[in-house]
Amino acid sequence: MKDWKIFLILFGIFLAAFWLPVENIRFQNGLIEGFALLKEYARNHVLLCLVPTFFIAGAISVFIGKDSVIRYFGAKAKKILSYSVASVSGTILAVCSCTVLPLFAGIYTRGAGIGPATAFLYSGPAINVLAILLTAKVLGYKLGLARALGAVIFAVIIGLLMHFIFRKDEEKSRKDEGFIIGEEAKTDRPLWKTALYFTSMVGFLVFINWGSADGSFGLWFIIYKAKWIIGGSFLVITIWIVWRWFKKEERKEWMESTWFFSRQILPLLFVGVLVAGFLLGRPEHEGLIPSHWVAKVVGGNSVWATLFASIAGALMYFATLTEVPILQGLLGSGMGQGPALALLLAGPALSLPNMLVIRSIIGTKKTLVYIGLVIVMATVTGLIYGSLIS
Repeated sequence: MKDWKIFLILFGIFLAAFWLPVENIRFQNGLIEGFALLKEYARNHVLLCLVPTFFIAGAISVFIGKDSVIRYFGAKAKKILSYSVASVSGTILAVCSCTVLPLFAGIYTRGAGIGPATAFLYSGPAINVLAILLTAKVLGYKLGLARALGAVIFAVIIGLLMHFIFRKDEEKSRKDEGFIIGEEAKTDRPLWKTALYFTSMVGFLVFINWGSADGSFGLWFIIYKAKWIIGGSFLVITIWIVWRWFKKEERKEWMESTWFFSRQILPLLFVGVLVAGFLLGRPEHEGLIPSHWVAKVVGGNSVWATLFASIAGALMYFATLTEVPILQGLLGSGMGQGPALALLLAGPALSLPNMLVIRSIIGTKKTLVYIGLVIVMATVTGLIYGSLIS
């Protein structure tokens, strides 16, 4: 780095430190909220959500052949199959915008096309069945239905648009971008054993994080009460499979791959969560930006209110299901139905931490286009829905 760049960086740090408004109460609250959200994230989402997905992503890199991924999710794969699978994956994986990232990195670096990969990236956190049911119950069946249909359609359209926008890039052989671990799966293990291995890991991830909502969804609540038994059973099966069917070298390679994804993704997530908490706070807590400002600008069904709701939702971090009580409060403060749907379509699928990690995987240009597509489509859909409802 040149000396003048170093000087500018040091000078910028000096000015920031010199004018740091540490005496300001709102600034202090923002700092507290930033670290509080980071603590909450570490306690509630790392061990049981992120860590299992890191292991799954590592397993994809080592035990899933690149040819298999390209066949089903590559740029030239049959779009009906690839986009159908990618767009409904959220019904199985009840994950947030950050937990889906290792899985996205795993399939993308094994050869998945940018279209199916981003369709999966959006659908993972957006098409959460329990969240959609909770939306319909708390916020009304119309909003719940609009969210369900919008999320599925969004996943397909965003994926297709990403494919066509970057189709020239897809036609070229992608160079090593720092995430690819290996080219081909190095195993002669029968397919059914590999399938059972991945099923057990996904089963653990899904059931150990099963949400209770308010306990009124029948089967959902029954599964929630037994989630530790069900999830623990899947974990035991996974450990047994790894111990009996895997060679020592395979286990070592799997651990190395898992660690590779962890060290690439975790630091960016922690920084993003800290900044998001500092700016916007946690549910029912205020960060640097006053919550009444947000409530004020999303009132009604105007273009500005809907666009702001899309952008604000894209920047905020929503843990699974937390978007519903947040929206319930905003609707009570005068938020329009259109902006509410826009936030539901943009918020769970995007967040500031999510954006930082996506950029490190697919690059700045593709990330900006993906974010732009989500925000624009959420805004347009919100406007249409708001005009129909009003």
